[in-house]
Amino acid sequence: MSEKSRRKTPLFLERLQTKWKLDSLWQVVLVLVVFACTGFTILFVKKPIFSFLGVNTSDGGFFKTVLYLLLVLPLYQVFLLFYGFIFGQFSFFWEKEKQFLRRLGKLFPRKKK
Repeated sequence: MSEKSRRKTPLFLERLQTKWKLDSLWQVVLVLVVFACTGFTILFVKKPIFSFLGVNTSDGGFFKTVLYLLLVLPLYQVFLLFYGFIFGQFSFFWEKEKQFLRRLGKLFPRKKK
């Protein structure tokens, strides 16, 4: 009996593959690499952006959180698409981006004429 048939629950990567509707475990690994690269890039880019704007990064606060959401979060989305393209996973991240924008759009409903 193989190890896979003895397992009752699928491995973490297999669950991600199913959830994200990806074709292979290799694609799951590439998507995770894209998330990791994006996170590290934002980590290194955030400090110079805040320094340029004169914001002290050692303190927390409401202003810093709002600034982070307005500047760094959209930049994160751009880097996701960039690294997704580099690692051949652009279509996956483009679909996720469209879902994100649709959800964001629901927060600001349009007035009907």
